[in-house]
Amino acid sequence: MSLRSEKYLALASLNYTGKSLEDLKSLFHQTLNDGMHGLCFSPYMEGQQPGDQLSEEQIRRRIEIIKPYTKWIRSFSCTEGNELIPKIAKEHGLKTMVGAWLSDEDETNEKEIKGLIELINEGNVDIAAVGNEVLYRGDLNEDQLLEYIYSVKRSVKNNTPVGYVDAYYEFTDHPRVTAACDVILANCYPFWEGCDLDYSLLYMKDMYHRAMRAGNGKKVIISETGWPQKGTNLEGAFPSEENTIKYFINTQKWSVEEDIEIFYFSSFDESWKVGAEGDVGAYWGIWDKDENLKFK
Repeated sequence: MSLRSEKYLALASLNYTGKSLEDLKSLFHQTLNDGMHGLCFSPYMEGQQPGDQLSEEQIRRRIEIIKPYTKWIRSFSCTEGNELIPKIAKEHGLKTMVGAWLSDEDETNEKEIKGLIELINEGNVDIAAVGNEVLYRGDLNEDQLLEYIYSVKRSVKNNTPVGYVDAYYEFTDHPRVTAACDVILANCYPFWEGCDLDYSLLYMKDMYHRAMRAGNGKKVIISETGWPQKGTNLEGAFPSEENTIKYFINTQKWSVEEDIEIFYFSSFDESWKVGAEGDVGAYWGIWDKDENLKFK
């Protein structure tokens, strides 16, 4: 057993009762320093949003910040500078899950798919994600999504696995999409379903196993999960420093104990997200919008 595994198993029996916020912060940093499987990469600085051109400098700076703590990073687009993320990540020895951001705009989708295929064939992609929650949002129908998935698979010149990212239950609701995927990339958010923090790990495990059943033997990766630090509650799910820290620790413990591959959401706070997600949208990061590590 590795030293890292021993540390996490020691945390497995952790009882939070009686622990102060300062105690929890110490445990958070211990857990973070022990490392994680994967981290969703947040490239947009304050004042930026999707549609803005990303600079190589800002991507390099942020990858430098997160690389000591993760083995993989996940990117979400292959245009507007996002195509630099996997290239720079590879320079730093990180593995990459690279996404093509699909929407209801055909011209933009074609650029994204073209960019993803180029990155795959250049050897910069370890897992390809064709679309993120387009079925959930209703941007594409099943047939349209399948055409994009198969177009990527036809164009890949290596053995890079190709999948699609969506809420865990969409893989049950769309078996043809599930069948087209080499790997199931399931977003699992107890927070967004109003789950109390005390039951959130059990809830996430159930989400994961539902995706496993839908995949019928295919590998399942949790492509996103997290808990916001601030903002308005959703039913029984309350944002707070304490809840974010506990959720992060619980997630990382489970990842190690049961060998679950998880991409934590997210690396940095991004203020633009309030438009789609409300006030909680700006507070999912391990680092804040100014790139300062939280919970000191």
